[in-house]
Amino acid sequence: MSKELLDKLQSWYDDDQHDKIVEAIEQLPESERDYELVGHYGRALNNLGRYTEALQQLLSVEQQGRQDATWNWRIGYSYFYMHQWEKALSAFEQFDRLEPGDADVDKYIEVCHDIMVRQAAAIREITRVPFRERDFSQFWEMSDYADKSYVEAPPTAEMIASIEEELGYKLPADYIWLMQQQNGGVPVNTCFQTAVSTSWAEDHVAITGIMGIGREKAYSLGGSLGSNFMQEEWGYPDIGVVLCDCPSAGHDVIMLDYRACGRDGEPAVVHVDQEAGYWVTFLAPNFATFIAGLVSEEVFDTSEQDKLDDLDKVEYAQFSSLLQSLCEKADGIDRIEAVIRNICTQIVEDKGYFAFHADELSMLMYDIQFWLYAGANPGVTRAQYLAEYEKMIAFAQGFSTGGYAPDFVSSWLDERTKQGDIVNKGGVLSFTAAATERLVGKLIAIESGLGDEG
Repeated sequence: MSKELLDKLQSWYDDDQHDKIVEAIEQLPESERDYELVGHYGRALNNLGRYTEALQQLLSVEQQGRQDATWNWRIGYSYFYMHQWEKALSAFEQFDRLEPGDADVDKYIEVCHDIMVRQAAAIREITRVPFRERDFSQFWEMSDYADKSYVEAPPTAEMIASIEEELGYKLPADYIWLMQQQNGGVPVNTCFQTAVSTSWAEDHVAITGIMGIGREKAYSLGGSLGSNFMQEEWGYPDIGVVLCDCPSAGHDVIMLDYRACGRDGEPAVVHVDQEAGYWVTFLAPNFATFIAGLVSEEVFDTSEQDKLDDLDKVEYAQFSSLLQSLCEKADGIDRIEAVIRNICTQIVEDKGYFAFHADELSMLMYDIQFWLYAGANPGVTRAQYLAEYEKMIAFAQGFSTGGYAPDFVSSWLDERTKQGDIVNKGGVLSFTAAATERLVGKLIAIESGLGDEG
């Protein structure tokens, strides 16, 4: 392999242009692909999620690779994401023998052990009580929200075939069976333990509901907020079917993962984390095991400590540079930072955590942020404000909610415009004088109730 080609491959790897690596190597005759080149090829295929092809390439040079730590890392990576835990563990342990002390490899070894133990326990449990012999009479939560957003009529054979054709995947038989008992909804138990931490928690993920087979309800597989919507609008990878939405309002989902089994096989169940670059975390080898593994949120209840942590955050954490600069320019309120902290403390007291939704205090915080921003940027447009919004509190460091659902902000803006509090003149947004006076009056009242600064 020429140095020029090697430099190109390394440059493309550094720039995450793995498709270019694959394309360049595939243009070469197989007779010219030496051990090093096959290694680059396998690594690129792994990074593109084409694990089966990567494994095939890497195994073609197995004799040379057995005593090469890098080869063992790459083949372990392929096995890991194909959910072949024993083979992945063997490869990572061989890497550790050749080059001990690598923290990433140590973590993969730990996760492989953990998943194998959990999977063995799950299989024993499913064997003890077969899935379709389980009592599902108390599985679903009965609520108007579930009925309105999830629950469809039992799926017909025609509907099942139509949805499978639309999605391009054969749905698991146990999933179809459960949906024939109740077609979608919110389960009573909404948490699943994980072997690794995610954006949701250190030891589990949570779901909001399970999508049914249909198109009528928003949270059905073919619904307006269903699988195709999450992939097309939110960018989730085409590895299978989005099965469950999560409390993050789109920032993570549960998917049926068909990468290892093909479009007609029995998919694994995985968590996909948009906040971590669509990172995929294995949960269960199949749908039945996932459902059997759902547990109550009380098992992982950290609400008391979470509330204390968030109270400490809203009282002491540093404002973002943008929010701080806007507060310094605020007109008419001397202690606006203290007012904001006071309001957010009440939000945490009411909810148990720090987040803005559609409640009265959250709407007040939307008002304050816009008032501050528009006051310092008198030519602000809707697009500019929505783009800058997350930098004030939502995704800031320190004083931050840690995320937000854009629809809440857009809905607040639409509502204030409809009420006439915000006007749009030539694309420029601003509070009316009357709306500004009412808001400042509220803030002065809050400010007057604050104690003296110590």
